[in-house]
Amino acid sequence: MAEKSADIALIGLAVMGQNLILNMNDHGFVVCAFNRTVEKVDTFLANEAKGTKVIGAKSLEDMVSKLKKPRRVMLLVKAGKAVDDFVDKLVPLLEKGDIIIDGGNSEYGDTTRRCKDLAQKGIHFVGSGVSGGEDGARYGPSLMPGGTEAAWPHIKEIFQGIAAKSGKEPCCDWVGPEGAGHFVKMVHNGIEYGDMQLICEAYHLMKDALGMQQDEMSYVLEEWNKGELESFLIEITRDILRYKENGEYLLPKIRDSAGQKGTGKWTAISALDYGVPVTLIGEAVFARCLSSLQQERVQASKRFAGPAKTKYEGDKKQFIQDIRQALYASKIVSYAQGFMLMREAAREFGWKLNYGAIALMWRGGCIIRSVFLGNIKEAFEKNPDLSNLLLDDFFHKAIEKCQASWRKVVSTAVLLGIPTPAFSTALAFFDGYRSERLPANLIQAQRDYFGAHTYELLSNPGKFIHTNWTGHGGNVSSTTYQV
Repeated sequence: MAEKSADIALIGLAVMGQNLILNMNDHGFVVCAFNRTVEKVDTFLANEAKGTKVIGAKSLEDMVSKLKKPRRVMLLVKAGKAVDDFVDKLVPLLEKGDIIIDGGNSEYGDTTRRCKDLAQKGIHFVGSGVSGGEDGARYGPSLMPGGTEAAWPHIKEIFQGIAAKSGKEPCCDWVGPEGAGHFVKMVHNGIEYGDMQLICEAYHLMKDALGMQQDEMSYVLEEWNKGELESFLIEITRDILRYKENGEYLLPKIRDSAGQKGTGKWTAISALDYGVPVTLIGEAVFARCLSSLQQERVQASKRFAGPAKTKYEGDKKQFIQDIRQALYASKIVSYAQGFMLMREAAREFGWKLNYGAIALMWRGGCIIRSVFLGNIKEAFEKNPDLSNLLLDDFFHKAIEKCQASWRKVVSTAVLLGIPTPAFSTALAFFDGYRSERLPANLIQAQRDYFGAHTYELLSNPGKFIHTNWTGHGGNVSSTTYQV
């Protein structure tokens, strides 16, 4: 292969990197593969990439020499220091107008920093969310690129070519500047945490409250996957429930202690940073934390009996339908909260995010892909300034329809002693959001009483006042103190 023949280089030959390279090759792009452990390049070319147009590189210098201009280099390495190390090594080898793409799960603040640092050197930086796991990388992921917008015309054909398709539309579009792409991917992963926890709570209720066997639960999920809950996660849960090894179901043998890589936690932290009540994702993260306390839970289970009645005694078929509706309503809340967080970040950083396009990016290829996302896309197409999904007519009607079942499931779970943190917090958020008055007036009075933090009157919003509640506390508010 002649020099300067590769359309793009990809660094990092773990399975995601390999599969993205093969995907690019399938779509007619010549890819130069490189890995820090160079032997992996030869192994890849001799096996998975055998018979393709993929070429290898023995060094970063060798790799750069084989790239067409502007040079496009994609990193699929561990987030954090590894990305910075490769960027530092690449910069002296590149020229103004060349492009570095980080396709890992980087923290969005790091992406913003790298964009600004590299802009001073004339090099374009793109931070792109990549979702869909190994299978998505190979046959069509969801891609969420953001960063230096001047890079987009030079990577658009490759990215939209390899992305999953929703109808004929690629599940990939330019998200926004700086860390916008990685922020959207972070929220995607947070919603993924929420979806998984909600499905686990539905499974817990069917297993413990209704005493259902795995084949029964698998059939229920197969039916759910034909309606409004149709999604990748429902589909794989159906398959997991069916799976046997040596004639025995595998799922009951798996240790009930969930791991996490941090993106759900980042979402919850961002929500706190920007004051957005993304309660369901937060609870999903904490549920994983609680699951990791397995030995303590085993000890506690021997100390605390819980309620006397632990099985549901009503109409089983109807309660399964109630669980389905609680799952759907809670899922709506989860996505509504995720889009609230993206809207606040856009306001904070001056990003112009296209929320309908983001829903389309998630419609195919990614882990949270579902039929439901088409409804979200339509909601934002009807009203790009929609402040909350719950206020869209479609989702308003859906919540109204599900509300009675949702309340029944949460209250029943409480009475039976089955934890449903995600169902419960979703309902609590909904009830708070639809409340004209909340008891926060008492919080404001308490804050003013002990700390002179002031409050506003309903009759005069915007004017903060302080009351001398005790008669000896003084009339000066805390905000007027001078140091």
